[in-house]
Amino acid sequence: MSTDVHTTIGAAAIWIVARPKSPRAREHIALLEWHDKRWRHVGGSSGPADDPVDVEVLEVQQGGGVFSLTRSTDPPRSLTTAPWISCVKVRLGRDVGHVLIDGRRLENPEQCRLIAVWTSPYPTRAARPVIVAMGRDGAELSRLGPDDSLDTHTWARLREEL
Repeated sequence: MSTDVHTTIGAAAIWIVARPKSPRAREHIALLEWHDKRWRHVGGSSGPADDPVDVEVLEVQQGGGVFSLTRSTDPPRSLTTAPWISCVKVRLGRDVGHVLIDGRRLENPEQCRLIAVWTSPYPTRAARPVIVAMGRDGAELSRLGPDDSLDTHTWARLREEL
């Protein structure tokens, strides 16, 4: 299980893998929003869990997103100005100490996988923030930009192999 509670923006994501060692493993993602002094479930997904993979440094998988249901009714907001809540699943290598996502530092948990949440304006909902994997010594190990499909570490390794 991994959670990311981003109190500054009032959004949270939960990633649960049920029966992780079973061939019938399932994963569930829930997106929540802080509204009227309580957390409200605004969306999520469920499906078969991915097979565990050893990651060298950084692997990012799409987690999902949902339109802010509660903030779309807050004056002066409307359906066109309410934020989009997004999340990604991140798998990390053992040498990664933490990641920087959307200006926040998230520590690498023991299971080397985490979920990260952020908000963006609805028209740019597909935009992912820059994700940077940092070593335990504070050195940058890899970086993945908003439009990148491969991180800088993987690109460097591929160039070496050519």
